[in-house]
Amino acid sequence: MDVNQHYRFAVPDRSYASLTKKDITRLAESFALSEGAVGRVNIIVSEMLTNLEKHTTQGGELLVKAIGKPIKGIEIISLDNGPGMNDPDRMLQDGVSTFGSAGEGLGAIKRQSDIFDMYSQPQVGTVIVAQVYKSAKSIPAARRYDIGNIMVPKPKEVDCGDGYAVIHHERGVYLLALDGLGHGTHAQEAAASAVKIYCEDPLPDPALALKVIHNGIRRTRGAVGLAASIDIAQNKINYCGIGNIAGKLFTIENSIGTMPYKNVISYNGILGHNVPGTFNTQSLDWNRNKVLIVHSDGLKARWDLSRYPNLHRHLPTTIAAVLYKDHSRQTDDTLVLVCKAK
Repeated sequence: MDVNQHYRFAVPDRSYASLTKKDITRLAESFALSEGAVGRVNIIVSEMLTNLEKHTTQGGELLVKAIGKPIKGIEIISLDNGPGMNDPDRMLQDGVSTFGSAGEGLGAIKRQSDIFDMYSQPQVGTVIVAQVYKSAKSIPAARRYDIGNIMVPKPKEVDCGDGYAVIHHERGVYLLALDGLGHGTHAQEAAASAVKIYCEDPLPDPALALKVIHNGIRRTRGAVGLAASIDIAQNKINYCGIGNIAGKLFTIENSIGTMPYKNVISYNGILGHNVPGTFNTQSLDWNRNKVLIVHSDGLKARWDLSRYPNLHRHLPTTIAAVLYKDHSRQTDDTLVLVCKAK
């Protein structure tokens, strides 16, 4: 299971680069990565920082988190609103550059990563995702779905009041997305209590799971949340939500990525305080062309996935990062959770 938040490193200009690299190195060491893995992280971070310096006028940010509990690796994400690239795949070749430099940065990041992805759009910006694992055995096994997320505290806060859980089982996966009321320590306590209750006894019925959470977090500030169960064998997603947490289930219809969607509707209420007397689990079809996106209200509601050509072909973490980059309010904690069928 992976319920870790991202640490945010704002890099508005080159003066932040040295300290950012040192801080991320300390994080990597605290995650008990080997000396060799920490060295690879240093190369990745150095190249990401160099790209931000060379190709953007306003810098960008790096997001870093531990992968897994217990920790299996580290994830580093670079985000910017720079000029972007017309042909990102070509830029991965050594010696190719839009800046007149040696053109080795992106290729070096890819080589040092166990898992790598990049999405870039002209005049919109670039997202780079790099993951380094402790060993080959730590790299996630292939499944019939991929899951990724961004979870970041409100700027200048340490504690994140959002939370999530991902629990794999033989028929599919259970998902939980939460937003503790407000932000900061008390919101984190509410979200963390809900996650703990959910993970101690995962229930296949999302409505029942939320009822258990509701009864278990009455002494906290409360939270809003959405629980979902994806059953691969039955090609169904069952879900139930309480409060202001948004979800959309996209259907990728063809090679050009036409993407009609259905809203995943939640009931009014606050877990731990007041919920409807009756709320039930709903179901939608799930198959190989589905993408589920759930997020807290730290993300603006009016985003449109069709604005991003071919983004649906990328890792769920990349999808989440692009939406965070362009649509985070930056006034609250932000959670974006993406599950993509394969």
